[in-house]
Amino acid sequence: MTTPPASGTPWRPWSAFTIYLEWRVVVIFLLGFSSGLPLALTVSTLSLWLAEAGVSKTSIALFALAGAPYTFKFLWSPLVDRMPIPVLTRRLGQRRSWGVLSQLVLMGSILALGASDPARDPFWTAWFTLAVAFWSATQDIVIDAYRVESLEERQYGAGAAMSVLGYRLGMVVSGAGALYLASFWGWFAAYAVMAALIGLGMLVMLLNPEPLRPKAVLSSGPIAGQGRVMAWIAGAVVAPFAEFMARRGWLMTLLFILLYKFGDALAGVMSAPFYVELGFSKIEIANVTKLFGLAAVLFGGVVGGILTERMGITKALFFCGVLQMCSNLMFVVLAQTGYSKEMLIVTIAFENISGGMGTSAFVAYLSRLCHVAYTATQYALLSSFMAFGRTLLASSGGWLADHLSWSTFFLLTTVAAVPGLVLWGFMVRRFELK
Repeated sequence: MTTPPASGTPWRPWSAFTIYLEWRVVVIFLLGFSSGLPLALTVSTLSLWLAEAGVSKTSIALFALAGAPYTFKFLWSPLVDRMPIPVLTRRLGQRRSWGVLSQLVLMGSILALGASDPARDPFWTAWFTLAVAFWSATQDIVIDAYRVESLEERQYGAGAAMSVLGYRLGMVVSGAGALYLASFWGWFAAYAVMAALIGLGMLVMLLNPEPLRPKAVLSSGPIAGQGRVMAWIAGAVVAPFAEFMARRGWLMTLLFILLYKFGDALAGVMSAPFYVELGFSKIEIANVTKLFGLAAVLFGGVVGGILTERMGITKALFFCGVLQMCSNLMFVVLAQTGYSKEMLIVTIAFENISGGMGTSAFVAYLSRLCHVAYTATQYALLSSFMAFGRTLLASSGGWLADHLSWSTFFLLTTVAAVPGLVLWGFMVRRFELK
């Protein structure tokens, strides 16, 4: 845990930013960029390409199912955690060998997707989209584990912030950047450039050392004696979940992960219809919520990383959680104000800065929860559980918005943030978290 500065020691603001210049933290930024790059290529960028090719709206919506690997990546994370790759693992180590393999296949999948023709044969476009999503999710498993294992605990907050920063920039490049390229040179050229940029992540993996991690202890019970396959399953699949479930309050921990950003997600799922109903144009929404909003969330991520390093994860989680909850009240003010560009800017600034701060603290917390022997499996499980709350639970927001006024709806999303904060306060006292 980070030790606060000694009493009477002056705190120089610039000194708080020096942690972001440490090489290990810079590496996490570069890997975050590689992690965020493929996402838009299977979602927003692809949807625009499909629409331009004349694919029906129903079919375009079905392409969203290709994103399933991001939700279910914990199912094959034990393989990434423990199964060696012949030749590669001996030369590079467990993390780097899986990183390089996933990036190589990901580059090939992106190229194949760019070379497909959705107008003539959407079947192959769909399969290559699924391949990109699968190997992108696999790369995420490796990068998340690499981040946890290569950083010291004092660097977790800054590492989380840099990971978010790199991820968001990767999404911008594969979103707006790919559209610019496609406008001048066509879709294949756009996807080919994106595939080449994945090579940046591969270089980072090849040029940096394998993180140190203790050898996981395989199960020595009856299962281990039934053969090598069952022994491997016991160590790679059973042991990570058994280790987590042996901890005090593991159920409360999972519940907290589910609830911490629930109010934020509930408000976010209905924000776009809210802006449209207030009368904001597409250009205004794009300029304020996308461009200005991106800058705000990146700033919030950096501030959140500094707070986590200075205050410690426990206090930073609560402080940032309170800010996230209060940010939903800004939507209530906007709903009462009506159409106002100035109020929209203030709302987005508050919401995105606090959201970025909360994300940095939260990712640092998830990193601390992982046992270093099972990092990939446990982080994949925890992040998938977080995604469940962000997607399936938050999907109820549409029904609520249909039956409530906007002011009442956003007041309700504020209240939805309270259980997570109350649970965190209880966990801190019950388990003496510091």
